[in-house]
Amino acid sequence: MLFRKELGTCANTPRLETERLILRRFSEADVDDLYALLRDPDVNRFLPWFPTETREEAAAFLHERFLDTCSLPSAYRYAVCRKTDDRPIGYVRLAADDSRDFGYGLRKEFWRQGIVTEAARAVVFRLRQDGVPYITATHDVNNPASGEVMKKIGMTYRYSYEELWQPKNIPVVFRMYQLNFSREDGWTYRKYWDRCEHHFIEELPSS
Repeated sequence: MLFRKELGTCANTPRLETERLILRRFSEADVDDLYALLRDPDVNRFLPWFPTETREEAAAFLHERFLDTCSLPSAYRYAVCRKTDDRPIGYVRLAADDSRDFGYGLRKEFWRQGIVTEAARAVVFRLRQDGVPYITATHDVNNPASGEVMKKIGMTYRYSYEELWQPKNIPVVFRMYQLNFSREDGWTYRKYWDRCEHHFIEELPSS
């Protein structure tokens, strides 16, 4: 599938389009749509925060996680919108630290339609063009569907580790996937491995 990007935009969440989706910056007007995603306990079961209880909490989340990054010289914090209405139904984002953690979320009514994979592929295409050297992503072993998205966008499994996950304060085993763009293929981001005493490599079935 081919993706289009706008020319002449800076590398701070440049607008992208796919066959079904518009990927753009969040705005203040998106708070209610983001709230619909953040308050769903099923959507947030495997995300590193508790479900949002109020619209005010959603507005604070919108600023902290998305709007406050708009002034940075480089950032990738996308609202995932259908072309039919340009309203956010999910997000794709890249962490700004050296993990370059690639994350995504989607409202439950749009699961199993290939939307996250379509959006993630578009963002990965842009990251490669912009010279990002690599990305990583992790998923709870109890959420293998997230791992399937990682594999579909070209990421490969590197290792697993267990940590006490905050703020939920529960032990979780994560699988770490990685995709190198300009780093050598065999290089692996090891910070989670080195930080967590319980780490190991699983024999995963091929798909």
